Amino acid sequence: MDVVLMFKVLVLQSLYNLADEAIEYRIRDRLSFMRFLGLEMCDNVPDGTRVWRFRERLEALELIKPRFDRFGDHLAQAGLQARNGQISDASIVRVPIQRNSRDENRRINVGEVPEDWDEHKRRQKDTDARWNKKHGKRSFIFL
Repeated sequence: MDVVLMFKVLVLQSLYNLADEAIEYRIRDRLSFMRFLGLEMCDNVPDGTRVWRFRERLEALELIKPRFDRFGDHLAQAGLQARNGQISDASIVRVPIQRNSRDENRRINVGEVPEDWDEHKRRQKDTDARWNKKHGKRSFIFL
């Protein structure tokens, strides 16, 4: 067992608040995780049970906290700080184009809802959708 690899898995798991089975999936899914772990696409990824057993073994030997403290000190010496993160999906989703007047668009863009909209119209309008340009093509999307 590669203990450095397994410790790096625990670091990722801690930073992104992932369960044992979830870390296995995320490692397979994210190239950034694979790079951090030094894995290639063809390499075996530790499964959830293996991660759990490794963490349990370190906890039984009371090595988790000292190792994470040492890791944090190493980052601090390099001028870095580890913070818990969250994985989010940054997909662009197309939505139907809305026919708003320029005044309505101006108000929507500053976070207001035009007063003359009745309840039914408000439900039909997506005030979070915006125009975007990607690869030279303009689309009305929800970010």
